Amino acid sequence: MARRPRSGPTLWPVSGRLIDSFGRVHRDLRISVTDRCNFRCRYCMPAEGLEWLPREELLTFEEIERVARLLVEDYGVESIRLTGGEPTVRARLTTLVGMLSRLPADLCLTTNGATLETMAAPLAEAGLKRINVSLDSLRRDRFEELTLRDGLPAVLAGIDGAIEVGLDPVKVNVVVMRGVNDDEVLSFARFGREHGVVVRFIEFMPLDADEAWSDSAVVTQEEIVGIIGEEFPLVPVERTSAPATRFRYEDGAGEFGVVASVTRKFCDTCDRVRLTADGQFRNCLFAVDEFDLRGLLRSGAADAEIGEMFERAVGAKWAGHGIGTVNFIRPARSMSQIGG
Repeated sequence: MARRPRSGPTLWPVSGRLIDSFGRVHRDLRISVTDRCNFRCRYCMPAEGLEWLPREELLTFEEIERVARLLVEDYGVESIRLTGGEPTVRARLTTLVGMLSRLPADLCLTTNGATLETMAAPLAEAGLKRINVSLDSLRRDRFEELTLRDGLPAVLAGIDGAIEVGLDPVKVNVVVMRGVNDDEVLSFARFGREHGVVVRFIEFMPLDADEAWSDSAVVTQEEIVGIIGEEFPLVPVERTSAPATRFRYEDGAGEFGVVASVTRKFCDTCDRVRLTADGQFRNCLFAVDEFDLRGLLRSGAADAEIGEMFERAVGAKWAGHGIGTVNFIRPARSMSQIGG
């Protein structure tokens, strides 16, 4: 099996940080709380759905909190994002949000927004500060075609609800696919400006469950920025370790971002690690290897032993995912199984 190149000295951990052999400090934790979803988005899972994990294979809230606490308090993780599947289908999600909100880390949630109108207030009361809503079309007929659900009105109401309860920022994630929704790029830009939300356009990545991805379906950052820039003068924002390259509108009406994982890889600044719903620790969205944290947690492992696994996992991280090269190896799991 081909492997991505690794070189240089082993640097982890240093001063309570997870630093890989390329000098990247890992500060961002993505936690999938469920593999289940109430949509069937075409790039995420097949129309007939997937076989859901049995409940007993999911990490408990106490197990999730323990992992998060160790990473925050012992290794300096600064940001936690809850994902799925669709995280709001996990029962008593606000309980978990309340547990994690007590940690000294920024807490965020990514949702499809289907139930957000009623959940926004309880989530905010539990301690959630900001939220991302996945939305790939502003056309009701196309939304239903993409998700196999007539849910656009509910999602739009959910975005309004998140704004009303003070979640800030509210971001809207749009996976742009050629010949599917690329004609809505400008519509989404206008939507973001008018509603005061940050739209993040995401290049289509090879994590679709049907494995139908091809590079010809990718609408590039250059194309997206070009479309918007023809209508609204733009000013580039200095890039950080966040996945999106940001642009603000010259007239002051907010900003948008582009996550260009395919055409403008940002692996050299990646600071993310991931925990799947069934307790597998991943050092990259496109990793082909996983580290069994659930097994450790349920066998009575001490915190130090769990920390050693974090260190091994980050130490094994590749230089980059290799999309578009002969070294690319597609992960065995789809996006819904890994967590966004």
